Amino acid sequence: MFNIVLVCPRIAQNTGSIGRMCYNSGFILHIIKPTIFSLDEKSVKRAGLDYWNKLEPIVWENLDLFLQENLKYKDRFFFASTKGEKMYFEAKFNKGDFLFFGSESFGLPIKLMNLKKDNIIKIPMKSYGRSLNLATSVGIVSYEALRQNYTHFSFD
Repeated sequence: MFNIVLVCPRIAQNTGSIGRMCYNSGFILHIIKPTIFSLDEKSVKRAGLDYWNKLEPIVWENLDLFLQENLKYKDRFFFASTKGEKMYFEAKFNKGDFLFFGSESFGLPIKLMNLKKDNIIKIPMKSYGRSLNLATSVGIVSYEALRQNYTHFSFD
């Protein structure tokens, strides 16, 4: 099982879609506030379908509280960012890793990524593009992590 960490997501539909993916893959979804939408909004639930009510995401009031509880795992933190040098498929993921994704508008805080600079990863794309959709990015990276560890997972 992997931990998907959304830091201050801003688009409810992306969060709903990511929740749906997490539920169906057995991943744990962490949502770090602030968000600019309510997790009870129809748009989150619509994108997450009937999975959203079963998901039980872990919601953190802020990044500091998340780090207080989870900093001991910082060696297994991976940060998806356009600022990375290493491609996501070059990373070696292990079951239980934390895969961080930033807000659609601002990405991840540099201070956070500095916790483990070697684990800043990126998805290849053309130089004229700014970024991919958040839900798409989460799907790409998290399913690579799953692919690398598939024999350790049960889908029953």
